[in-house]
Amino acid sequence: MTASSDQTARPFRSRPAAKALAGTAKVPGDKSISHRSLIFGALSVGETRVSGLLEGEDVLRTATAMRAMGAEVERLGDGNWKVWGVGVGGLSEPADVLDMGNAGTGARLVMGLVASHDFSATFTGDASLRRRPMGRVVEPLTRIGARFVGRSGGRLPLTVVGTAHPLPIEYELPVASAQVKTAVLLAGLNAPGITTVIEPEPTRDHTENMLRHFGASVEVEKTKTGGRIIRLAGQPEFRPTTIAVPGDPSSAAFPMVAALIVQGSEITLQNVGLNPLRTGLFTTLQDMGADFSFANTRSEGGEPVADITIRQSALKGITVPEERAPSMIDEYPILFVAAACAEGDTIVRGAKELRVKESDRLAVMARGLKSCGVDLEEFEDGIIIRGKGKPPQGLAAGEVIATELDHRIAMSFLVLGMAAKDGVTIDDARVMDTSFPGFADLMRRLGGDLQLAN
Repeated sequence: MTASSDQTARPFRSRPAAKALAGTAKVPGDKSISHRSLIFGALSVGETRVSGLLEGEDVLRTATAMRAMGAEVERLGDGNWKVWGVGVGGLSEPADVLDMGNAGTGARLVMGLVASHDFSATFTGDASLRRRPMGRVVEPLTRIGARFVGRSGGRLPLTVVGTAHPLPIEYELPVASAQVKTAVLLAGLNAPGITTVIEPEPTRDHTENMLRHFGASVEVEKTKTGGRIIRLAGQPEFRPTTIAVPGDPSSAAFPMVAALIVQGSEITLQNVGLNPLRTGLFTTLQDMGADFSFANTRSEGGEPVADITIRQSALKGITVPEERAPSMIDEYPILFVAAACAEGDTIVRGAKELRVKESDRLAVMARGLKSCGVDLEEFEDGIIIRGKGKPPQGLAAGEVIATELDHRIAMSFLVLGMAAKDGVTIDDARVMDTSFPGFADLMRRLGGDLQLAN
């Protein structure tokens, strides 16, 4: 449940674990793949079956949006879903406003869908989403032929007036963004000819993988500068299929870092997605000295997965390569927690994108870490965290971290509280259901002490 549907805050406290974390767990399904599974299923002709779907608030908003535009979307239970699609170009005008809650990914992707349909749809969201700029998708979708009516900067609420005659375009992303890339490609599905997206650095390629899985023609070419050119042939006929959603590496990051910083811990996370464009954090933690091992490596639905065992480790500060940012952009908050417990300086630059996520993640993390006693320096595009080789003091009694309606901020500080001497309290745990329903329960099963704050 998010703040858009319940106004009663739920302060939560994380205390130092009484013993080492131990056990085996499964993290929720990958959020990126879950969104795309519902969207592509809605564009196929016939029934698509999805297993392992993330049933968090963000993905449920996308499911509701697909129903509102004519697809049949049914929850069968235990992460299993059925989608009966209407075909590429077959969506219909929603009768009401599409409330995307906190789902930035869902909002941008569905805007791409609407842009190349001959109808209008109005989008809104919670307070956090209404602050986030949508101009980065407005610009290319306008080139395709859509019009946008709403607040300055393309912020929600925003009405997308789709076009009956979408144009295939060639668009070079000004910054690496899988969401913008996908919005353009989704709009291009309903346009005749070839839609081309040029990205300066490779971003997560779940969209390209899934387009092929449903029968579209997609070509990917590497550029001499390390980027990629993606070409999509428009107006394909999607065939229904089955999708097994792997565990989300972004969600796995939280229990992973908890095990690294709580003395004596060893846990195993099963069925975690290992798409190489999503595993920048894993590589970074290994560079810092993290002890990981991988077992049962396999492929599910075109995505590599494995079981990962993580053992408590003495972490060292490093300089994180800037070019790694696209593969770990969502994981920087929890990386900052690991850095706060490491020995020496961890230097992050080239991460300005963090300022336009669900919150200004650089600013919010810096404020919260400082209040826990962490020595750091914040920059416009990054941060230096000066770790002391042990967890920081934590929050004094009565102090509370303001999470700014950001699920990753909330979970990051709860992880820190599992190792910090005085623990950590956050102002509102509701937002965690955005991407990780059952987070507190899972951490308690592994040995954590997370409870509603009095």
